[in-house]
Amino acid sequence: MKPNLNNLMKQAQAMQANMQKAQAEIANIEVVGESGGGMVKITMNGKHEVKRVQIEPTVSGEDRDLLEDLIAAAANDAVHKVEARIQEKMSGLTAGLQLPPGMKLPF
Repeated sequence: MKPNLNNLMKQAQAMQANMQKAQAEIANIEVVGESGGGMVKITMNGKHEVKRVQIEPTVSGEDRDLLEDLIAAAANDAVHKVEARIQEKMSGLTAGLQLPPGMKLPF
């Protein structure tokens, strides 16, 4: 039995439309990464752009090493949260696809 080319094309077009919609939704995701029990917070969008950095006034600017570590940890936390949300969004799109092992979308 030959695959129906029209059906394959329709499925590909629907998947492309869904992918574009998902990418737009991903761009609008906002997460807050935190460190130091909330002493430093970084707001990041789905494009991995930092939108805001909040530092509690109790964090002393004199302890520069601590502040730098807290900022790095908050940024990393935000990146991990964005990646988890992207994976969540994309897994819904690829649920019915038979992709080869190890292949991820988007490519």
